[in-house]
Amino acid sequence: MTSTKVLSTEKKVGTIMNGAQALFKALVDAGLDTCFGNPGTSEMQLVYEMGLTADVRPFLCLQENTVTGAADGYGRMAGKPAFTLMHVGAGFANGIANLQNAGRANTPIVNIVGANATYHQANYPEHELINGKIVDLARVVSHWAHEAKSASDLAVLGALATRYSRIGAGKICTVIAPTNCSWDPAVAPPVPAEPIETPKVSPQTIQEVVGLLTNGKKTAIVLGSHSMYGDGLELAGRIAAKTGADLLGETTPSRFARGEGRVPVRLIPYLPEMARPFLEPYQQLILVGALLPVTTFAYKNQPLVKVPEGCNVSSLATVEHDILSALSDLAKTVGAPAHPAHRQARSTSAPPSGPLTDVAIGQSVGMLLPENAIVVMECPTTEPAIYQHTEGAQAHDYLQASTGGSIGNGLPVALGAAVACPDRKTIVFEGDGSGMYTNQALWTMAKAKADTIVVILKNNDYAILNIELARVREGDANAKMESMINLNNPTLDWVKIAEGQGVPASRATTAEEFHKQFEAAISTKGPRLIEAQIVENIQPMIDYIRKSMNAEKTK
Repeated sequence: MTSTKVLSTEKKVGTIMNGAQALFKALVDAGLDTCFGNPGTSEMQLVYEMGLTADVRPFLCLQENTVTGAADGYGRMAGKPAFTLMHVGAGFANGIANLQNAGRANTPIVNIVGANATYHQANYPEHELINGKIVDLARVVSHWAHEAKSASDLAVLGALATRYSRIGAGKICTVIAPTNCSWDPAVAPPVPAEPIETPKVSPQTIQEVVGLLTNGKKTAIVLGSHSMYGDGLELAGRIAAKTGADLLGETTPSRFARGEGRVPVRLIPYLPEMARPFLEPYQQLILVGALLPVTTFAYKNQPLVKVPEGCNVSSLATVEHDILSALSDLAKTVGAPAHPAHRQARSTSAPPSGPLTDVAIGQSVGMLLPENAIVVMECPTTEPAIYQHTEGAQAHDYLQASTGGSIGNGLPVALGAAVACPDRKTIVFEGDGSGMYTNQALWTMAKAKADTIVVILKNNDYAILNIELARVREGDANAKMESMINLNNPTLDWVKIAEGQGVPASRATTAEEFHKQFEAAISTKGPRLIEAQIVENIQPMIDYIRKSMNAEKTK
């Protein structure tokens, strides 16, 4: 049903929207034009009406974690939300892992989740959750979640979700859409309202931070969210130039502008054994859109906080505040210069040769990365070397995929980023293990002709877990332990996986082969995959961690 005709006894007086039509009008009026979806029976009215809505671009994804991850990548780069379309509680549950990442990245997303008709839910058909409602599940990974009670309510909730999703750095908002709310007649959606104003930092806070920056203590400003790119990073660089404070970044930045000409920022290391000595020189930290640096996990007999004892931690602004306004006010108050004092220089090197290592890959990428590229990273053990050797690459945006600790977001984030920025090359560095969580994203990349390069770092291992296992074991790992973290017998063939989903692929086993294949991929449009069979030695990292653990025990 596409519309409901209202008839008088004398003549036809008009056409009323149904709930799905009103919802899409509300979303489009609010500026949303991109949908990533995996619909089912309860969303067919929505699919039908979306097919008639010229101002919406739909992208089919073959699993819901690809849906939510793509919406994450899109929101990070577009600066506005995409909306998702998912099927009942079970489908939404499939997408929760990457909504966790998106929520911790403060990405704006509007989820539309179908549900049984309001009058059928009480009959407990198969898709009803065992113990609870879809909206209860949604609230776990949403900042705002509501279920429509009528067709007219559906459009109102859509309008409210788009407004709320843009507060602060970004919010996850979820609307539950029972089927009858999509096909029943609805009043026209509300007139688009002004965005909800994001709270500003108080003048008192600005003055307190000025006092910290001028007290003579060794200080670092820890950046996160909007302070790590665009005007936010420029303002931070100007403040640092005036005050002498160092600029640090949160460990897993959602978006970080780096490379030639950009304000240099050092990221706080992930591993606590590296993070604590990294932060040891500082007497005070000032957080800007970043959280207190803590360990991702608790480790036996180890500190939970990366910050050294005696270091004072304060906050200029959280992700709930207008970060750019806070930095602008602070820059004016301290009398910051018109430009930052430091810019990243372009680095040069010769093409690498010999075995294919993480260092060799970093060297090639540092040389060949095109200007204004988008780099997505999800390969924990190889990331440090690649990161180091791309600091002096041409200017680019850097997105850490697993901002919420849930792996399997690299390929979807790259897909969403490429959709948001079709004129920019997107390159994703993906571990072979984490890539298998959402390899279906390759199919959507092919279907959308997304301009992406997928580099699979293939070490046949969950290498990061080998490092973590070393913390708790004595002696060598036995075969049963290794069976839970090794990706061999059989090994994965990413060339066949990619080609089977319509993405051209190649395999590199030496530094020379990778350099040549990556250079060729840069010069072509559309998706490409390179399976990089790397030689990796994590033993030095294991030795370092054990040495640090032993030193901690003897204190």
